[in-house]
Amino acid sequence: MKMISFAILTFWMVVHLAGCTKLEIPDQQALRDNNFDAGDVPDLPLKNINLPDGFNISVFASVHNARSLTMSPSGVIFVGNRSGNKVYALKDVDGDHVADKKYIIDKGLRSPNGVAFHEGDLYVAEISRILKYESIEDHLENPPKPVVIYEKYPKNGHHGWKYIAFGPDGKLYVPVGAPCNICERPDNEVYASITRINKDGSDMEVFVKGVRMSVGFTWHPETGEMWFTDNGRDMLGDNKPPCELNYAPEQGMHFGYPYCHGGTIPDPEFGKNRACSEFVPPAIALGPHVAPLGLKFYTGNQFPELYRNQIFIAEHGSWNRSKKIGYRITLVTLEGNQATGYSVFSDGWLNDTTQSQWGRPVDILVLPDGSLLVSDDYADVIYRISYTG
Repeated sequence: MKMISFAILTFWMVVHLAGCTKLEIPDQQALRDNNFDAGDVPDLPLKNINLPDGFNISVFASVHNARSLTMSPSGVIFVGNRSGNKVYALKDVDGDHVADKKYIIDKGLRSPNGVAFHEGDLYVAEISRILKYESIEDHLENPPKPVVIYEKYPKNGHHGWKYIAFGPDGKLYVPVGAPCNICERPDNEVYASITRINKDGSDMEVFVKGVRMSVGFTWHPETGEMWFTDNGRDMLGDNKPPCELNYAPEQGMHFGYPYCHGGTIPDPEFGKNRACSEFVPPAIALGPHVAPLGLKFYTGNQFPELYRNQIFIAEHGSWNRSKKIGYRITLVTLEGNQATGYSVFSDGWLNDTTQSQWGRPVDILVLPDGSLLVSDDYADVIYRISYTG
């Protein structure tokens, strides 16, 4: 009888699977995603994180490959995904600074790295298109099918993942990375740029050029002017070129790629075609190959006043440097529109002695209470950094 039952079960499985277009085998990550609670966080060596006196770090949420962050006015946190294929939403219902509800907004997407919230809708950037999930907060349990508002961005996977954000002008800003380490692409001016579109996807235009790979930009809280990070080219050695923090107060500026790096270094292949003096230099040179990604002006009231309207940058960390660098959060200080300093705010995700890392910061979000959220796609978490003095 048992043998007959087993045969029937085997036949049913064969027939059932044959009718499927894709065999999906549950794994531990999928189970964790669908059974999340506040206690489901990894055991991480947070004691190794260095912070200024009075600051504390804790885990806000566990999210696989946590990348870009955005927040609705009601406090729902939306999280993008690069190496995975999902977009998440998080809620801290009881206000204890730990997410206790997690929703999968969509899955099966192509590197949905970028997320932006605007007028009740969630916008998500895949490699080549922009999706909109309408009235998303009303449908967290049962998310709607997305509306494709734009689908003409290049399909290149190389530097194709995108950070997106709405600017003060109400337009959605979308970067397009160079499809290579170093190359000219005169056939399509959209490569190595930051573009912008209307919220309905119309009127796509290039905002600034000569940007190799930006995975983070923001606007000054008082002037409304753009600041963005840019990842420098590879294969020129350990110490050049620097990565960049750039200041873009107006449309049409060119920041040098692929002809000039860091404002002063002609490219060995393309530098003969254009002079560095033709381009806008960086507001400040960052560390070589630190891979700066998300950045935010600190606009909260919790941290000491010296941090107000200064820039926090998440440095993802080098991948091909003989001695690793980055894997930290840095601070750039400003006076007016001039960058005056660049220093480490928090580190400890990289062990300099063993050259091993256990985390890689990606994006930064300022919460209404003045604390910071920092995503980490390597440790699969989102941290909360707070100040108690």
